[in-house]
Amino acid sequence: MSAQSEGGEAPGADASPQSPGAGPASEVGDADMASTPNAAAPVIAIDGPTASGKGSVAHRVAAALGWHYLDSGALYRLVALMTLRDRLLGEDEAALASLAVRLPAVFLGGRIRLDGEDVTDAIRAEDIGNEASRIAVMAPVRQALVERQRSFRQAPGLVAEGRDMGTVIFPDARLKVFLTASAEARAARRYKQLKDKGISANLADLLRDLRLRDRRDATRTVAPLVPAKDALTIDSTGSDVGQTLERVLQAWRDEKRKQA
Repeated sequence: MSAQSEGGEAPGADASPQSPGAGPASEVGDADMASTPNAAAPVIAIDGPTASGKGSVAHRVAAALGWHYLDSGALYRLVALMTLRDRLLGEDEAALASLAVRLPAVFLGGRIRLDGEDVTDAIRAEDIGNEASRIAVMAPVRQALVERQRSFRQAPGLVAEGRDMGTVIFPDARLKVFLTASAEARAARRYKQLKDKGISANLADLLRDLRLRDRRDATRTVAPLVPAKDALTIDSTGSDVGQTLERVLQAWRDEKRKQA
């Protein structure tokens, strides 16, 4: 199982094509995410804005440690996909929360199936990301997904990435990282990723949409995008994934030495 941060990044720019919870170590519990969380399993929480590189870094940290991986935004993207397909849901927060609770999703083998349909690629579209960002401000929807995200906490450990992993979902995480970069650098990353996939994109439009998402995420009343008080903030503007990965792994080594 593996899940993407709300309004999350598409694979290649800020995430791998894994599903929410399926980490490199093994499948976490049942494919329908009905696992009972293991409160003793350590967690590394990596939060940050869109296209900050957190998905790529988090997935590599999980692979390096042999831990499970949670890309939380895939859950919000799945709700967004169903919302766009059923316009009757609209702004009905109660209906959307009910949908989130009974989300007919299965995460297995790096693929995501929704009601039997493979939607691994479909949920990475830009319109789905924008809709997921809109839905993520709704308190009932966020609350409905809290326990589903916590169910991914399994031995030997979990690397969880999103926007509120260290502040709300796993406030007791052993290591909290807030990964950021300039808006211009993040827009350029997203532009390159889309172009590499053969998808038409406009850099100015991407930058405008990214700033809109940033503002919406940072100002929402429930679980706003802010660093946890005890988080290590890393600015990846001038760094590649490998350099950022090493900084996170070194922080984890330092954390383990402190608690040895």
